[in-house]
Amino acid sequence: MADNVTSLFRSTAAHSPSMAALSRESDGAGPVDFCIPCNPYFPTPAMFEEMASRLRDIITYYPSSADTITAELCSLLQLPPQCVAMGNGSTELITWIDHLLVRESLAVPVPTFGRWTDQPMETGKRVDMFPLQESSGFALDLAQYAEFIRARGTRVAVICNPNNPDGGFLHKHAVVQFMDAMADLDLVVIDESFLEFADAENEPSVVQEAMLRPNVIVLRSLGKNFGLHGIRFGYLVANPALAGRVRSMLPKWNLNSFAEHVVFMLKEHGAEYAQSLHQVRRDRMDMSGQLSSLPGLTVYPSQGNFLFVRLPVGAEGTVVRDRLLTEHRILVRECGNKIGSSSRFLRLVVRPQVDVRRLVTGLEQVLYGTSRRGAAVPEQATGTGYSSGTAAVDRLVSQTNGAGTRGLAQAAGAGMPLPAAVPAPAVGPGGGMPVPAAAGVPQPEPRPVPQEAPRPQPAPQPVPQPVPVPQPQPQPVPQQFPQPAAYPEPAPQPAPAAPPLAPAAAFAAPAPAPAQVPPATGPTPPGVPARGGLTAAQVRGTDGLSMAPATGWPGAQSWPDAAGMGQAAG
Repeated sequence: MADNVTSLFRSTAAHSPSMAALSRESDGAGPVDFCIPCNPYFPTPAMFEEMASRLRDIITYYPSSADTITAELCSLLQLPPQCVAMGNGSTELITWIDHLLVRESLAVPVPTFGRWTDQPMETGKRVDMFPLQESSGFALDLAQYAEFIRARGTRVAVICNPNNPDGGFLHKHAVVQFMDAMADLDLVVIDESFLEFADAENEPSVVQEAMLRPNVIVLRSLGKNFGLHGIRFGYLVANPALAGRVRSMLPKWNLNSFAEHVVFMLKEHGAEYAQSLHQVRRDRMDMSGQLSSLPGLTVYPSQGNFLFVRLPVGAEGTVVRDRLLTEHRILVRECGNKIGSSSRFLRLVVRPQVDVRRLVTGLEQVLYGTSRRGAAVPEQATGTGYSSGTAAVDRLVSQTNGAGTRGLAQAAGAGMPLPAAVPAPAVGPGGGMPVPAAAGVPQPEPRPVPQEAPRPQPAPQPVPQPVPVPQPQPQPVPQQFPQPAAYPEPAPQPAPAAPPLAPAAAFAAPAPAPAQVPPATGPTPPGVPARGGLTAAQVRGTDGLSMAPATGWPGAQSWPDAAGMGQAAG
């Protein structure tokens, strides 16, 4: 595999070669998979044995119609079948949403799941990409996203909650408020493919609210939740008119016999499924702690079943990915081909502790030079005697008060520029887009690093400690989303029980008056990103909320409802 690993990644149309392709290049056993985000605890071994015993019948005969399989799933989740459409994976549903419901433009924060950017561009739609930056506190500011949508004149808005690849989470009351503010759009899509792994709220899903609104679709995954990516099945929830429009276009046998068999097995295994979600959440907390102990590795809080990590200064993601695979038989997702991300970032799927220990050992050897091939992070000749990753990070922190600068990153041997440490302008070029700004991070001037060795030692000075970015705090002021002039205000809604969103000013510097913003010279041409819409290293972590305790999963004798968290009669 060592000789072919790079060509395997380059030759695939996806972000990574399939497990089947990797197995063919090895001795038949695939690597430990930290790339594909599925549930490692479900189905149970007993369920797999039962499916294996029925394999001949499952693959020999036609499945039932999609209506029959959908009715069984809806009975399990207590959803009305007329509000549900099941697809051969969420990608099939995204494709039909694009063909049927996206007329000319779609807005989406980036980085995110690639089909939300690629699919509309493939059919000639304008995709307005709202960049999410580290300097914003790793949050999707829904008020600024709404302003961006209004400035662009976008007709469809997408939110992934939790977001892929970073696991950023938005509370239910905030999402509902956004849906109502965008009531005049052609469509609002809330992609909840990973929501059942979240524990920040007991009932975070907006499926019930979507069924009551004329322009909202909620997309949900089954393959990811059930650990069965090979069985392509997922579903959407919407009002009967929207769901029926998509359902009427789907082939009669778009769901296979394996999908039918699994759906009809589920009612007997609700307790095992709930326990699997419980264990994934516990593993996520443990894995985050172990990875955070690695010098220079940044781990962003996540509510998905994966963690988004930034490699130390100087580490190149493709090199780390290839060496983990060839030297340690570990497959990871390098995010350089995600719009809005870069090769300094990996997405690592949550796995059992025994696998995580293997991953941590592999990263230590690849990043810090404890293997015979040396470190992936180059080090300057500074006379230090400890690992290159530690030396590079300590030097960067001590010289920049933790903020980092492009010049120091390159001097430390980085193969690519760091994300900018200075705040972006409050208004983006050309599109009137509000861009989040850093709050309270000092921005020191770059200090040149002399090339002579040894370097003169200055008088001892106290080493400044990194100053954390203050986390946004909710304010008791109702969020105001921009409303279109040509549409009436939505009908007043009852006040949510949860605290309202903080105003945009709590996260970003005040934007100049609209009159100061140069108007766009015209609509963005079809099939290209919004003007000024992206930079290579703008990434997102979370909305700044701390991880909640692992509570809120269903009781042992119940099956999770459509939100994945509540109680439903079995």
